[in-house]
Amino acid sequence: MPWTQHSLAAPVLGVVGIILFLAVWEIASRTGLVNPRFFPPASDVLVRLGTDLVSASFWTSVGQTMTSWAIGLAISAVAATAIGFLIGGSNFLRKATHTTIEFLRPIPSVALIPLAVLLFGVSIESALLLIVYASFWQILIQVLYGTADVDSVAMDTARSYGLGWWARVRHVVWPTTLPYLITGLRLAAAVALVLAITAELVIGTPGIGKQIELNRSGGSVVAMYSLVLATGIIGVIINMVMRFIEKRVLRWHASVRKDVAV
Repeated sequence: MPWTQHSLAAPVLGVVGIILFLAVWEIASRTGLVNPRFFPPASDVLVRLGTDLVSASFWTSVGQTMTSWAIGLAISAVAATAIGFLIGGSNFLRKATHTTIEFLRPIPSVALIPLAVLLFGVSIESALLLIVYASFWQILIQVLYGTADVDSVAMDTARSYGLGWWARVRHVVWPTTLPYLITGLRLAAAVALVLAITAELVIGTPGIGKQIELNRSGGSVVAMYSLVLATGIIGVIINMVMRFIEKRVLRWHASVRKDVAV
């Protein structure tokens, strides 16, 4: 019974929160607390969103954005995982690359926009450059934390039993690092969406962000907010999917078993 109550309470509270947010938005616009010309009522935006959902052009834009998101996230995941295991498995490489990583990691991806435009123009490659750069660090840092958390006693025991490098990675390093990697992927998935939209807004690569900017410059404020709302919904769906994957992949892990048992 406690598990059922907990599982039902969270979605209900989430829905209540959304309703309250939309109600405040509607009241603020209808009463003139904010200028409805620049902040139209929530009801108008929701109606327009419903229209967009049956529009082929809307789904084309969604597909373009999600293509950039998926490709960029996949590239960063593979590269960061491989490099993370390589660096994390060597004390020398960890020390040698620490300063370089700490120097490059804080550089915002938007600072690379001029470089991306010079190299690739307004093509998808420009968006991928920003997405990969931002997402890469989210995953790499988590993998490095994971490899650093490997029990030295377990590693020495594996060596004493004659396990080779690959066997030690598979049976000792990988189970310890996997929860960190999944966390990095979940964080990177959100960052990748933000950078995909940013690239479309600023650079003009095809996707939802470009349509937001076109509607803004054309004065279609309701349509603009409708697309902004759509990006938020996509972000929520991505987070829910990543949470589902996390629970399925880490169902053996103590933290996941504890959440399920609550």
